[in-house]
Amino acid sequence: MHPLDQKSPINYRSFQTSPHAYIKHIELYARERSLHSGKKLHAHLITTGLAHLTNFAAKLIALYTECGELSHARKLFDKIPATNIHRWIGLIGAYARCGFYQEALGVFREMQGQGLRPNKFVIPSILKACGHVSDRKSGEKIHGVVLKCSFEYDAFVNSALIDMYSKCGQVEKAQRVLDGMVEKDLVALNAMVSGYAQHGFAKEALDLVEKMQALGVKPNVVTWNTLIAGFSQKGDQVMVSELFSLMHSNGVEPDVVSWTSIISGFVQNFRNDEAFATFRELLHHGFYPTSATISSILAACATAANVKCGKEIHGYALVIGVEDDIFVRSALVDMYSKCGFIADARNLFYQMSEKSTVTWNSMIFGYANHGYCNEAIELFNWMEKEEGKKPDHLTFTAVLTACSHAGMVEFGQSMFHLMQEKYGIVPRLEHYACVVDLLGRAGKLVEAYDMIKGMPVEPDLFVWGALLGACRNHGNVDLAEVAAKHLSELEPNSVGNNLLLSSLYADAGSWGSVARLKRMTKKRKLRKFPGCSWIEAG
Repeated sequence: MHPLDQKSPINYRSFQTSPHAYIKHIELYARERSLHSGKKLHAHLITTGLAHLTNFAAKLIALYTECGELSHARKLFDKIPATNIHRWIGLIGAYARCGFYQEALGVFREMQGQGLRPNKFVIPSILKACGHVSDRKSGEKIHGVVLKCSFEYDAFVNSALIDMYSKCGQVEKAQRVLDGMVEKDLVALNAMVSGYAQHGFAKEALDLVEKMQALGVKPNVVTWNTLIAGFSQKGDQVMVSELFSLMHSNGVEPDVVSWTSIISGFVQNFRNDEAFATFRELLHHGFYPTSATISSILAACATAANVKCGKEIHGYALVIGVEDDIFVRSALVDMYSKCGFIADARNLFYQMSEKSTVTWNSMIFGYANHGYCNEAIELFNWMEKEEGKKPDHLTFTAVLTACSHAGMVEFGQSMFHLMQEKYGIVPRLEHYACVVDLLGRAGKLVEAYDMIKGMPVEPDLFVWGALLGACRNHGNVDLAEVAAKHLSELEPNSVGNNLLLSSLYADAGSWGSVARLKRMTKKRKLRKFPGCSWIEAG
């Protein structure tokens, strides 16, 4: 039960002449995700006759959406007259704020079906949803509506357009929106800087900030932190240090987000020792780590399979009171799973009252990668039944991995189709690699090769590597040569694929081919990298 729900009952009669007090309580319960208290207040509002008023209903819709109770939110929505534009703004806005982006787009389509024209209050929420699901096509249609209705002069709409195009990978279009703004403000600047940083254009982001400064737009701590994140992701520590100096010279002090961005950048570049050192430096400077900081450093522990350090961070999270945070809990599940401590991961997972898609994915991956394939699939089935939880592309990568390890060919193929038909997820290279591996392990090499030939995208080294490995296991020399040829084009300096093919030739007794491959390897001066492993001692 939520702490707010454990407190003594609130006497709502004292608020009967103050609707504003009711609104404040609904907002508090939504913020704290206190469902039980929210339901009690809702019941009281029904008895007073206030619940049917649009402003109360909109707040209650937001409350139920925050608590993941989408069916309750929808029931309230359906009770408001369809022609009332505020009901559409309320539900779409709540869905978009809480991360239910597909649901937000679905309600928007309903709104259009009713013949209602979107206004400038609902458009930013829809653009946010389009950006998060990378639905550029719908985003461009909304841009057309913006131009048709002359909303392009609204700062919030423009910032949402910049954010949508950036998230969809259309950075140039985002820049064009910014260029077209008569009055460029800090919100739009930050949206554009974030777009550049997300796509690895850190230098362009810095150039833009300098141009905007010349126009009189002063960057704030959000701007600087976004730049720090961009250069940290590129591994450019010299520039990060310079940005810290620039922040000071512009009268802006680095905060905990600044340090967290550096830690996150180190983790993304697999520089885990430096991530740990920066975490210690953050503490030395007297900053109080946030849940984002703890989640980032736990990711370093997971990558390094350093469970000792992970347990220390877990203990620290308990001490500072962030262990129950959904992002921290998800990072803990991921850390324990990747370190092979499945029982610890499972216990944490089942203790969580609220789970994000990331949490589910971490546990499913943990099961799949450690041989608990039936448990992985059972967990996926449970996830599908959970209200408000929709599998994403990573969920299906985890499930297909489990199917491959367990040899569940038909079920794996059905999952591959379900992903596309039910959830509208376009298969990525990792999904194709999983299915090729699934078919290859089962000896269906021709079927695996046919799938590769039918791929709408160019196969990568993981796809061809899965086929080559399967050919080695099942002794198919002809297809192995095809896979090895493609791999040599993708990895011209790798000797590993040639060694695998050579081993296959040897098993088939084709010693002439073995000698030919060795000569070619020697001629190209390819060297075998000696195997190595390490273990964390202590």
